[in-house]
Amino acid sequence: MERGNKGSLLPSTKTNRPLHLFFTPDIASDTYTLTEEESKHCVRVLRLQVGDIICLIDGCGGMYDAKITDDNAKRCTVAIVETNKEVGKREHYLHIAIAPTKNMERLEWFVEKATEIGIDEISLIDCQNNERSVVKTERLNKVAISAIKQSMKAYLPKINEVVDFKTFINTFHSFDGLKLIAHCRTELFTSPHKPHLKTLVNPPGNALILIGPEGDFTSEEVKLALDNGFKEISLGESRLRTETAALFACAIVN
Repeated sequence: MERGNKGSLLPSTKTNRPLHLFFTPDIASDTYTLTEEESKHCVRVLRLQVGDIICLIDGCGGMYDAKITDDNAKRCTVAIVETNKEVGKREHYLHIAIAPTKNMERLEWFVEKATEIGIDEISLIDCQNNERSVVKTERLNKVAISAIKQSMKAYLPKINEVVDFKTFINTFHSFDGLKLIAHCRTELFTSPHKPHLKTLVNPPGNALILIGPEGDFTSEEVKLALDNGFKEISLGESRLRTETAALFACAIVN
């Protein structure tokens, strides 16, 4: 492997070998045994053998070149040959709190694409106008893991369980960074024109952005956020779906 600018990791130009990525969150030594599922994929599906090089990612910024030492289809063992830390580390921390969509595929789409673009934390908030209040975050984590492998990201975003809006606001009352809420409640605008998100973000720095359900936040929810230090923002003149608005915000910050 060769290092790119700012610690990024690029496929080696010295060989035409494919770069196969495996998620290994508990890696802690110079040898590692893949899970049975990953071992099967490595040996039976990809047909990799002893001596082949694969890439491991731990989801915390670590990316490792590893050589297969035992191509057992149930417990494939590898030896670490190169370690790279803080691969692709960004200068800002982005946390988006989103109201779950009625259609789970739309929420999964957001998680997948936001992970590919770059996001650190995703919270699911239960608002008064929510169309869905129960979400299996295990499935969303699998989507995120697949996305970091697809996009060669070394950081896996944290995905939090659903929590009611008031509890979320109280929990992040002292968030260190920009606290922003996107809403369409014209009667609550604190200024004639809400500032566009792109005029407020200025990495490096931290940002927490609230994205409401299709029926928008209620007036009470917006007021609660404003009373707790959140600033209202605009994402443009178009009316966006929940997941589109959240992904648009993610792209702007990045």
